[in-house]
Amino acid sequence: MPLNTSKTFSLKIEEIALEKNITHMDAVLWYCEKYEIEIETGAKLINTIIKKKIEAEAAEMNCLKEKSAKLPV
Repeated sequence: MPLNTSKTFSLKIEEIALEKNITHMDAVLWYCEKYEIEIETGAKLINTIIKKKIEAEAAEMNCLKEKSAKLPV
């Protein structure tokens, strides 16, 4: 049952991430694969909150480039 609004899609992604104990990015990929939705279509439905969570997860896994130099603390 594909969801067609950003709000409902993002709520479902949150639910999947918690239920399956996976990252939000993995939840988006899992949902798109299960319902045969193009990844680009799923990406358009992601709201700002989920985008920030995906970015935070990626930063935690050192998958993002540093935007500015920081001194180690």
